[in-house]
Amino acid sequence: MPERFATDRLRDARQISGWAESADVIVVGLGSAGACAALEAHRAGARVLILEKQSQGGGTSALAAGQFYLGGGTALQGACGFEDSLEAMTTYMSMACGPGAPEDKIDLFVKNSIEHYDWLVEQGIPFRATFVPTTEATNPPGPDGLTYTGSEPAHPWCEFATPAPRGHNVENEGDSGIVLMKVLIEAVEREGIEILTNVETTRLAMDEGGRIAGVGVREGSAEGAHESSREKWFAASRGVILCTGGFGFNEEMLARYAPPLLGCAAVGSEAEDGLGIRLGMAAGGDAIRMDAGCVMIPFSKPRSLVRGIIVNGRGERFINEDVYQAVHGDIALKRQAGVSYLIHDADSYSKPLLPFPDAAEADSPEELEEKLGLPPGSLVTTLERWNEGAERGEDPLFHKGTEWITPLEKPPFRAIDLRREAFPYPFFTLGGLRTDLDGRVLTPENEIIEGLFAAGRTSSGIPAQGYNSGMSLSDCTFFGRRAGRAAGTHRPTR
Repeated sequence: MPERFATDRLRDARQISGWAESADVIVVGLGSAGACAALEAHRAGARVLILEKQSQGGGTSALAAGQFYLGGGTALQGACGFEDSLEAMTTYMSMACGPGAPEDKIDLFVKNSIEHYDWLVEQGIPFRATFVPTTEATNPPGPDGLTYTGSEPAHPWCEFATPAPRGHNVENEGDSGIVLMKVLIEAVEREGIEILTNVETTRLAMDEGGRIAGVGVREGSAEGAHESSREKWFAASRGVILCTGGFGFNEEMLARYAPPLLGCAAVGSEAEDGLGIRLGMAAGGDAIRMDAGCVMIPFSKPRSLVRGIIVNGRGERFINEDVYQAVHGDIALKRQAGVSYLIHDADSYSKPLLPFPDAAEADSPEELEEKLGLPPGSLVTTLERWNEGAERGEDPLFHKGTEWITPLEKPPFRAIDLRREAFPYPFFTLGGLRTDLDGRVLTPENEIIEGLFAAGRTSSGIPAQGYNSGMSLSDCTFFGRRAGRAAGTHRPTR
């Protein structure tokens, strides 16, 4: 691996002449994973120090929609009149999280999902006991507490797991991540946990026994300038927890590990530069699924747009349009070269809430096909076959839900441009450090690096090659808590 990704991020603790600060547990990053890790480490009896690179905490979690993926029969599901089972949730998540989904982490999370919801409520996070149907969902989300946030009602998922709404939305008029982080940071401050802002963690210190003993830092200002300050060293007697997010804003890492994501639009905090992952790799940690990302094509706002059909550059359908936006995004990017169009007629068309441009408008399918530069006869044939099935209320090719099936026959016909070059797909990375169920960072040989933990998007968590809205906040907070408890109770063995 390149030098800058490895050894320059690790220092022999014996070469450190003195420690400027010390704590039992040092948490690097104050997003949702870091806040939850700090709270649980503190409650386990550890003295905790949080280091935040930016001028205030929050990170990408503060910019998020504020949805948690929870289920199995939470109090909110019950209050809204829905039943759910652990079995159905486990089956769905195993499918939705994609190939290589970590079954042990999914099982643990599902079994503790109800408890985790209760814990979030105990911290003061508000959830309104109202349900909003998918057909009425808005962007940004409204204050309603429960909704579907994935492909649960869609084929093929609904054939294997009984659908249930599991999107638990933090109450707010609009995106709710800011509310979530306000509550969590207030909890951290209320418990007297020390927070240092404008402090960039630069290196890890490892002792002669291979234990992570502390971190190197540079202090900056609200404007940055970390590089010009003198490096200091902070000792951690029980452990360091890396919670710095993913690497969506590091083009060099994207080019190395996930080239298809270049040209897409990273979402979240620009501080997501892969620092925590690079620190963990320098210490010998195994970084896995680094090619994985959640790639979204959020065309379905308003939801009525799902009544159209999506075609590729050959004029062919390749998906049922009622699937979750990241399913569409992943397939369009990786299998269709980032080319797709949403086809509507006069009756089914609505103006998208997001700025997807029109690619073409025409009085006939033949003319629309020509304007889009599709192979002759391709779109015409696709529409003919679609309309034949729609007249019977069927989608024999991809089994779209019957509520979204309607003939597309009335001119003018429109093609909404869903190509990556027309609307760079929003994305965030899913790969990261390999960890056990308690957030301990593992080597490629499956050995624990003593004193080193990771959570959130710095680790490779529940989502493997697939995603569902709310899974990231659930993953960050749940496994952040576990990493915090493990670090807080850890006692060095050497």
